[in-house]
Amino acid sequence: MSNLVVISYPSYEKAEEVRKQLFTYQKEYLIQMGDAVIAEKKENGHIKLHQIFSTTAAGAATGSLWGLLIGVLFFVPIAGVAVGAASGALMGALTDFGINDKFMKEVAGSLQPGGAALFVLINQVTLDKVLAGLEGTGGVVMQTSLDHTKEEELRKALAQHIKDHPESEIKS
Repeated sequence: MSNLVVISYPSYEKAEEVRKQLFTYQKEYLIQMGDAVIAEKKENGHIKLHQIFSTTAAGAATGSLWGLLIGVLFFVPIAGVAVGAASGALMGALTDFGINDKFMKEVAGSLQPGGAALFVLINQVTLDKVLAGLEGTGGVVMQTSLDHTKEEELRKALAQHIKDHPESEIKS
């Protein structure tokens, strides 16, 4: 079963720094993430999602490949690629997997302008090692599906930064 963790940060840059750190842990097989998205609240109040995977681009690439294959079979490879790419891009744009975009925008709506929230869908984790690496990175846990014990461990690890640097506390 996957767990969702949402952590707010004072800036997009800080959230991206932590997300990159999680990607490093994923390469070391300490965490397996299903998705990791940053929702940034712009100064004008608009929410921008920074996703790691574009379903539209992936759909277009897959559609192009299938279109080429079908086009070759019917002796119109160029038309097949064009039709395949267009239909693949449309299907990709309509596809949503991982964390729901509407949910992310609703949660990010509570951020201060300029703030950001890191949404992480965790499939597996070696919690003690990941928490040790995240210790002192700051951030405030906004929402989680972790059990109470693990959630408290995460809050303590993140809060260490706030104790050392109270001026960076996030007001969400």
